[in-house]
Amino acid sequence: MSDSQGKDLATVEHGEAPLYPLPPHRPRTTDTDPRAARRAQRQVATQFALSAVLTVGFFVAYWVVPVDQTVELGPFGVWSLSNLLLGLTLGGAILLIGTGAIHWAKKLMSDEEIVDERHPLGSPEEDRAAAKEMFDTGLAESGFAERKIVRRSLIGALLLFPLPFIAFLRDMGPMPGTSLRNTIWKKGTRIVVDVSGQPLRPEDLQVGTLVSASPEGLDEIQEEEGTQNARAKASIILVRMSPDEIRSDQSPEGETWAYEGILAYSKICTHVGCPIALYQRRTHHLLCPCHQSTFDLADSGNVVFGPAARRMPQLPITVDDEGYLVAQSDFTQPVGPSFWERG
Repeated sequence: MSDSQGKDLATVEHGEAPLYPLPPHRPRTTDTDPRAARRAQRQVATQFALSAVLTVGFFVAYWVVPVDQTVELGPFGVWSLSNLLLGLTLGGAILLIGTGAIHWAKKLMSDEEIVDERHPLGSPEEDRAAAKEMFDTGLAESGFAERKIVRRSLIGALLLFPLPFIAFLRDMGPMPGTSLRNTIWKKGTRIVVDVSGQPLRPEDLQVGTLVSASPEGLDEIQEEEGTQNARAKASIILVRMSPDEIRSDQSPEGETWAYEGILAYSKICTHVGCPIALYQRRTHHLLCPCHQSTFDLADSGNVVFGPAARRMPQLPITVDDEGYLVAQSDFTQPVGPSFWERG
């Protein structure tokens, strides 16, 4: 708080006495008794060392304790033993680093009390030099250099502390590996309307139409696997345009993948995997609603705008003996967002 002249009520101009002087300074026990200082030093180092032990205990619990093992905690019910030990060890490691640092500051660092006068925000060069000198003095007075056991135990605890977060990466699931390189599409698989399961003929699609579709038999596969993984990878969109509007629709071998102006693309954006169905009929652009990546469906699904780094995977299609739209093969490139294992 400041008075009407803008002076801090606890400080005044040069040469004047403080309006509210500080009480007499009372030295701490660790300032006057070397044995107390050494005892405080051991207490700080012990807390840092225990933090390191608990971090190691975290890894032991993570790898040794089965995830399905439980423990009865009376009125608190049944708990997962793995989760309980992981929380106690990691929480204890964090707590001990914090309490050790507080104990170090309160018992061993400099205990000098000062009153600092206000100064202009634009500090002159001499003030900046003085600030650096104060920092160097504080560093020296903290005892970080001379109290080796505190320094080493703190460094050890801080070096081990981040490791549990690396272990957490394992719980994000397995690497994609080859799982994104293949879907349930194969030669002769019929294309059906998503949800309803109605097979499609070319005459069912008018020019400018976009339909969300999936492979026939998808529901049975999902029920058998118990997951939505097959749908996430195999979902497609069918779009029909005039054949003369298609600028590029060929495989690297020169084969045509469309059928009478009908094209099939993966429904999953190659940026971060959002489903796409926003189609601009006039430009033949497909827009991702998440980050506005835009793909030209008349030009092999190439990227024309946004953060996506590769084109939309295209499904080669044709018709079977009964005139229904079918896949010629699986996708020839991985579906979904790019990943570092993709060669």
